[in-house]
Amino acid sequence: MSSRDKATSKDKASSLAARLARLGIVHETDLALHLPLRYEDYTARVPLSQLRAGMSVCAEGVVTANELQYRPRRQWVCMLESGEENDLSALVLRFFTFYPNQQKALALGTRVRVFGEVREGYFGLEMVHPKFTVLGAKASHEVSLSSRLTPVYPTTAGLTQEVLARQIARVLQHEVVLRDDLPEAVRQQEGLWAWPQALRFLHAPPPGLSEKEHTALSTHTHPAWQRIKFDELLAQQLSLKRHKAARARRRAEALKHHGTLTDVLLQRLPFTLTKAQRHVWKEIGDDLARVVPMHRLLQGDVGSGKTVVAALAALRTVENNRQVALMAPTEILAEQHYHKLSAWLDGLPIRLAWLSGTLTAAQHKKTLTMLSDGEPVLAIGTHALFQKDVTMPNLALAIVDEQHRFGVAQRLALRDKGAGTEEVHQLMMSATPIPRTLAMSFYADLDVSVIDALPPGRTPVATRLVNQKRRSEIIAHVGKRCADGAQTYWVCPLIEESENLSLQAAQTLYEELVASFDGDSETADGASLPKLEVGLLHGRMKPADKTATMEAFVRGDIHILVATTVIEVGVDVPNASIMVIEHAERFGLAQLHQLRGRVGRGLRESQCILLFEAPLGAMAKARLKVIFENNDGFEIARQDLRIRGPGELLGARQSGVPLLRFADPERDEALLERASRVADQLLKTEEGETAAVKLIDRWLGDKAEFFKV
Repeated sequence: MSSRDKATSKDKASSLAARLARLGIVHETDLALHLPLRYEDYTARVPLSQLRAGMSVCAEGVVTANELQYRPRRQWVCMLESGEENDLSALVLRFFTFYPNQQKALALGTRVRVFGEVREGYFGLEMVHPKFTVLGAKASHEVSLSSRLTPVYPTTAGLTQEVLARQIARVLQHEVVLRDDLPEAVRQQEGLWAWPQALRFLHAPPPGLSEKEHTALSTHTHPAWQRIKFDELLAQQLSLKRHKAARARRRAEALKHHGTLTDVLLQRLPFTLTKAQRHVWKEIGDDLARVVPMHRLLQGDVGSGKTVVAALAALRTVENNRQVALMAPTEILAEQHYHKLSAWLDGLPIRLAWLSGTLTAAQHKKTLTMLSDGEPVLAIGTHALFQKDVTMPNLALAIVDEQHRFGVAQRLALRDKGAGTEEVHQLMMSATPIPRTLAMSFYADLDVSVIDALPPGRTPVATRLVNQKRRSEIIAHVGKRCADGAQTYWVCPLIEESENLSLQAAQTLYEELVASFDGDSETADGASLPKLEVGLLHGRMKPADKTATMEAFVRGDIHILVATTVIEVGVDVPNASIMVIEHAERFGLAQLHQLRGRVGRGLRESQCILLFEAPLGAMAKARLKVIFENNDGFEIARQDLRIRGPGELLGARQSGVPLLRFADPERDEALLERASRVADQLLKTEEGETAAVKLIDRWLGDKAEFFKV
C-alpha cells in the first residue's frame, strides 16, 4: 500500500472514530451495546390491497404516475399500483427531500419494492420517504426477501446503517466483547440467557420468529433484552453499593447529643414535633453520633416540616463546636430559611451567617472572615457558599435543600469546604418525593428518611381545572375572596411577553390585575370589583425589592401576589389560601404540586385553580389529570415517573452520570429487585467482587466516579 493510500485509510478511520464518538462509542464494548432502536421487517411482502394505516411493512408495485408538486411545499409524488389485473389498489409515495437520481429511479413503469410506515394521506394511503429498491424487469419472486429482521440503530450525520452494522458485526467476533462477566452459577440461578447469546440475538434475530417473539422484541420483554437490562441494573447497583461501603470505611467526627441547644429549641417552638418528625430526627441524630460520615436524604411532602429537623441537626453540630453550611437553590428560599431560623434561634448562643451573591463587597468580606475563623457558626446561603473564596475549616455538616437542583460538582465543592482528613456529614432534603423504584435504582447509595405525615392544622387544598376562556370569572372569584380577607398567589411561567410563546406574562398580568382591582372596575355581569393591592415578584427584581415585596405580602399589605415560579419552594404565608396558575399545562407535575403546597397552611379553606389553554396535548392532559386527582406527593411523583421517565425527577443530582439506557425502574421493578439482591450476594465473595469490577467497567467506565458524592 502506498503512503498516499495509507494516509487516506488513516483519515477514513479517524473520521469514522469521530462519528462513532458522537454516539458515545469509544470502545468495542460500546459498539456491542449500541443496540437497535427497532427492527424493519423485510421478510414478507404485504399486498397493496391489505395495507392499513399504522402498519410498517414491505410492499411492492409499479410506478403509474409521478410529478413534482409545490403544494404545500416542493415534493416528489409517485403513485404505486399492484400491476395485476382486477386489482385497483394503490399507494402514494411522497418525498420532500429528493435527488435527481431518485426521480430517475422512480420512472413510469418501474417496479419497486418499498418499506415504510403506512398512513392516511390526501389521496388515500401513502408512505412518506419510504426506503425503496428498484426491481426493474425482474418479477418480484426473482428478488429474494430478507430471511431475518433488519436492525435499525441510533446514528448520526455521515454514519449509515450499513457502516454501523458492519462495525458491530466485526466486534461481535471478539472474545472480550462476548465475555460473560456474570458468574455462571448466578446466571443459572436467575434463569438468564448467556451474554453472547443475548447480544447476537438482538443484533441479528434469527429467521422464523413467531409473532409473539416479534412483539417481545419491540417491547423489550424478550429474554435477550431481559439479560441486557439485568446486567445494566446490576452494574448500577454494584457501583452504588460499593461506594456506600467505601464511605462507611471513612471517618467523620461523632457529634454527640449535649442538649444545650437542641433541647432548648424543642421547648421554645410554638408547635410539637409530629411522630414522623421525631422518627426522622432520631435517625439523623443517630447518624451524627457515629464516626461514619452521614449521607442521608430527608424527603417529605410540601409543608411536612423538614426545616425544623434540619435546624435540630445544625444545632447538634454547633453544640459540638463545629460549623454548619445550609445551602438552598434560590435567594428567596435561602432568605426564608435565614429569617425562620433567626426567629427560632433568637436569644440562643449561636452565630448565624448569611452569604449570597447579592451582598456588598464589605458585607461579603465580613461574612468570609466569620466563616474562616473556625468558630462554630450556622452559615445559610445560596450557591455562593461553595465558591472558592469561602473557607469553613471547622465544617462538620453540610445541609443541601432541594438537592435535585444542584449538580454533583456543586455538592462536592460544598462538602470539600471542610479541612483535614475527616469527612463532612451530609444531609440532603427534597420536597419532591422519590418513588420507591427510583430510590432503589438511583439513590441506593443514600440512607433515606421520610416524613410521611403532615403537621396538624394543614387544611386540604381543593384543585380546580378552569379553561382560560373563563379568566374573568376567576378574577371576580379572587376579588371576592380577597375582599373577605384572603390572599392569593397568581403564578405565570414568563416575566415579559414573548413573541414566540403566547403565555400570560407576569408583567402583563400584573398590569391587568392592577387595572381590575383599582376600585372602579366591574365584572362582565356589572358587579363591582373591590379595590385591592396587587404586588409583583420575579427573579429579575433586585434582591431588596424582592424582599420588600415578600415582606409586604407576609404582613397582608398585598392581597394578590403576581409571581413567577420563584415562590415554588419555601415560601410560607399562612393567610394565603388561593393559588392561581396560568397556563398550568406548561408546568411539570412536581412544579404544580410544589406551587399548590404554598397554600393550605392556615385555617382558611384553600384552593388551587389551574388555568389551561385548550386544546390540550396528550401529555399535558395526563399531567393535569394526575394533579387534579391526587394530593399525595409520592403518588404524584410515581405518576410523573410513569409519564416522563426519571430524567426530571432526578434533576441535576446525576449530572455526569448516565441515566439507564435500556432498563426502566418503574416497568422493570422486578428485575431491579433481583439485581439489588444479586449485587448484595456478589459483594460478599472475592469472585463476586472481581465480577463486580468487570460489570461496572463494561457499563459505567470512569463515570462510576460520579456516584461517590
